[in-house]
Amino acid sequence: MKRLKAFERFFEDDLVGVRFALNVFIGATIVWVVLKLISDTNPIWAVASMIAASDPQVKQAIRTFRGRIINALVGCAVGLFFLAIGDWTPLKLPFAIAASVLISSYVVRVQVMWRQAPITAGIVIAGSLSHDSKLIGMEHGLHKVGEVIFGCVVGLLVSLAMSKVWPIRERKEATPVPVALKPQ
Repeated sequence: MKRLKAFERFFEDDLVGVRFALNVFIGATIVWVVLKLISDTNPIWAVASMIAASDPQVKQAIRTFRGRIINALVGCAVGLFFLAIGDWTPLKLPFAIAASVLISSYVVRVQVMWRQAPITAGIVIAGSLSHDSKLIGMEHGLHKVGEVIFGCVVGLLVSLAMSKVWPIRERKEATPVPVALKPQ
């Protein structure tokens, strides 16, 4: 009987888990092949970004994509700014990450994926660590951010395409009952 219930759960919500698995399978394949063909780079950041921007629910995929792109650009700008000023010091990393959190939280205020800003600032700063030149370090950081943005775009496009090929019901947001109308 328990096996039957587990099997029923599999079909209960339009196979949304299977649909998401297919989204990330297709997206990961696209990202991996394209980045290997174009730049022979390690596409792990792009694949992770593609997964984060993918969703079987198109509205959620669009919200996540928007928040991720905006906050990635904030983190990139902050990371590049900290790389450009002064000489290299290990303290640049925590200062850049903290600054990107403050800017994302209090200036930009796009809460969806707000953690992307410090992650991207960290990617930009860390990407420059192995280079002796500021310019080469900045170029490497921009390259990594480009991969992140590419992964986000692929995740959104696969989500949109799959919504046409395999439509699923949109989740309805629960409408909260006003306190005054709740039974006592």
